[in-house]
Amino acid sequence: MLLLLSCSKQPKIFESNCNDGITFKKIEFTELVNHLKSYNGQYVEVTGKYVEGVEQSALLNDSLFADHSLNKALWVDFSQECPLYLTGTREGLFQYNNGTFTRINKRFITIKGKINTHNTGYLNKYKGAIERVSFIKL
Repeated sequence: MLLLLSCSKQPKIFESNCNDGITFKKIEFTELVNHLKSYNGQYVEVTGKYVEGVEQSALLNDSLFADHSLNKALWVDFSQECPLYLTGTREGLFQYNNGTFTRINKRFITIKGKINTHNTGYLNKYKGAIERVSFIKL
């Protein structure tokens, strides 16, 4: 049993120091989306399924039984002001490393950032946005 636990895949954590000194409120995705206006301007930690594509950068509810429409999703607004690096390295989340990019599409992630209800993403399709992203755990 111990051998199996030691072989388990370790999570990758990408961090930025742009939000140093800020306390994040850990919150469930459903609670956040259902009461988004009350979290406007606050720094949160939330887990969900990240989906990217052409003009898409979204965090969706990770529950199989939840509404996954864009009006129940958060726009993830990555910024150059908050460069994300693999903990202990200078390997960036969006850099080409070892012949590939880090794949985060369709993965469950934990993310930390600031909620902005006025930023509703591409074509205003999203409930709001999570900005100043300073932490991603894959």
